[in-house]
Amino acid sequence: MESRAQPRFGLGRQSSLAPERDENSSSVVDEEVEISEGIDPGVRLMYLANEGDLEGITELLDSETNVNFKDIDGRTALHVASCQGLPDVVQLLLRRGAKVDVEDRWGSTPLADAIFYKNHDVIKLLEEHGAKSPMAPMHVQNVREVPEYEINPSELDLTNSVNITKGTFRMASWRGIRVAVKLLGEELFTDEDKVKAFRDELALLQKIRHPNVVQFLGAVTQSSPMMIVTEYLPKGDLRAYLKRKGALKPITAVKYALDIARGMNYLHEHKPEVIIHRDLEPSNILRDDSGHLKVADFGVSKLLKVANTVKEDKPVTCQDTSWRYVAPEVFRNEEYDTKVDVFSFALILQEMIEGCAPFSMKQEIEVPKAYVANQRPPFRASPKLYALGLRELIEECWSENPFNRPTFAQIIVRLEDINNQLVHKRRWKLRALKCLDKLEAVLKIDLSSSSSSHSYHSTIQ
Repeated sequence: MESRAQPRFGLGRQSSLAPERDENSSSVVDEEVEISEGIDPGVRLMYLANEGDLEGITELLDSETNVNFKDIDGRTALHVASCQGLPDVVQLLLRRGAKVDVEDRWGSTPLADAIFYKNHDVIKLLEEHGAKSPMAPMHVQNVREVPEYEINPSELDLTNSVNITKGTFRMASWRGIRVAVKLLGEELFTDEDKVKAFRDELALLQKIRHPNVVQFLGAVTQSSPMMIVTEYLPKGDLRAYLKRKGALKPITAVKYALDIARGMNYLHEHKPEVIIHRDLEPSNILRDDSGHLKVADFGVSKLLKVANTVKEDKPVTCQDTSWRYVAPEVFRNEEYDTKVDVFSFALILQEMIEGCAPFSMKQEIEVPKAYVANQRPPFRASPKLYALGLRELIEECWSENPFNRPTFAQIIVRLEDINNQLVHKRRWKLRALKCLDKLEAVLKIDLSSSSSSHSYHSTIQ
């Protein structure tokens, strides 16, 4: 039994780092704590902070109760108010001398607790009073261990930043150029899975260098918030472009398809680890100033080091990726390989020609069920838009059996052949139009000359 001199406060939300934490709990977890007149004034202060009783808190502090009283777990009234998200109580405690960066037995500060429970008003208030952000999960003690790609956050100007690419990235200014910045949320401090995903994404981005893949510039890992910085492409993503333009001409669709295929082929043939994107969809494909496309956003990508296939530890959710472009084997939570990207590619290519998303009339959650049932989006556009083997290529790419889907190396060869034929036809068309223009001009001259001659003879007569 704990000593009465060191009681434990067990009401409300518990420390964000406590192993036995139950964030939804609002009941007493330690039977020793009974809120009565005879209880320790410090614990009573924590109870009143939990209840948001400003008047009671003021009365207790006026009676010289220690505002920085700690229970056996090292928690204070400020910890409690920060967990509960009570800015008025936090303000009162700080004004009465509460220590802003006090740590409990697990090393959690009031700010860390406020971050964990997403109490943004409290976060702002604590930061205004000098609270230090929790140590970034990738922080190193030795300066020699700081990664080469590390960017000083003071160099990033987010003053006029705007959301880009699904709201994941924000535009910012860095060393005189515009860049895209992916800010990692506060949940990184308490979610080990997200820390691992961040590490994996960084490890992957450092390996990538290709004209059709967005360029990684650096990252902020030694302070909070952590960030990933990439090149900024002002023309936006393919999703917004298709929404604005609708169906594309076959020659444009094939040109864009080649850009995507070349970027994906680079990833799939990367050595020594093959890279599976696993989230290939129009929002993750960006347009550069020259009108070419670049593959972006590798948040859920996978590296294949030894095995030829990969399997998720848990089923993929709609928060991880867009259901509308996911291969059936991923939805079924089966082992999969690079061919999942080929499946997604087929849907994007068809969308560029059709001008609408796959199964656009279905709810997103229903789309992968259709794929599993071996249904595919209908070909509604004119057959001539799918000429030269384009339709056959799409159908092979979204084959039910991943083994039957071509590789991106094979796709590039076929697209280049289709592109050459389209360019050849276009040149002949332009030549024919020029010939017609010249013929029309000659006929006009002849008609004009004939008319002038007739007028002259009429005058003579």
